[in-house]
Amino acid sequence: MNVWGITDRGVIREQNQDAFAHRVLEDGRVLAVVCDGMGGARAGNVASTMAVERFLESFLHPEDAAEDRERLEQAAVQANRAVYHRASTDADCTGMGTTLVAVLAGEWEAAVLNEGDSRAYHIARGQIRRITRDHSLVEDLVQRGELTREQARVHPHRNLITRALGSEPELRADYFRQPLEPGDVLLLCSDGLSNMLTDQELLEVIAQGGGLESCGRQLLERALERGAPDNVTAVLIQR
Repeated sequence: MNVWGITDRGVIREQNQDAFAHRVLEDGRVLAVVCDGMGGARAGNVASTMAVERFLESFLHPEDAAEDRERLEQAAVQANRAVYHRASTDADCTGMGTTLVAVLAGEWEAAVLNEGDSRAYHIARGQIRRITRDHSLVEDLVQRGELTREQARVHPHRNLITRALGSEPELRADYFRQPLEPGDVLLLCSDGLSNMLTDQELLEVIAQGGGLESCGRQLLERALERGAPDNVTAVLIQR
């Protein structure tokens, strides 16, 4: 398993409110997480950084010998509690929150968890498939048939999310399982990337190969060339 990640504040934003981390575990599996904070310049950064740190701490040092799904979900619960508590007790952080997408990737399968509109994609055999479902206003409209995917990408309210880590005391993250085969690639990203490049463009960059770092830098460069009004984060994992 190989992993590589990158983040950038983008062209317009003065601060980077995205945060990410990845670890290769002792058994060879890869743990990775991407968070996109919200709630003002300082608070958004606090939320995403706190969520990533607490998620990793909880997963890597579990209180009991839980199965993978429970371990991921408990890590997200602990991150949610930390962000929610800070938002509830610190006046400077009132209303802050963050998206979260995390993956535990093994030799034959990846477990994926998400809250908000940061995404996980699976790229294999010349095809790309989004694993996660956005918790956003435009995604709900697409699901109801009121918007097409193309309309959703440019909708003025495309950044309005309906669920976020830290916004409520209890977490309702979604869980997915993705089979893996040799050569498969997983992409975790914030909406700063997925709003700039279509799924087909993401596929074109990754499918051409050249290594994870090369692909990741090309994804960022394309987003920056198009004006990147938001922070941009991408983590790539290859089986």
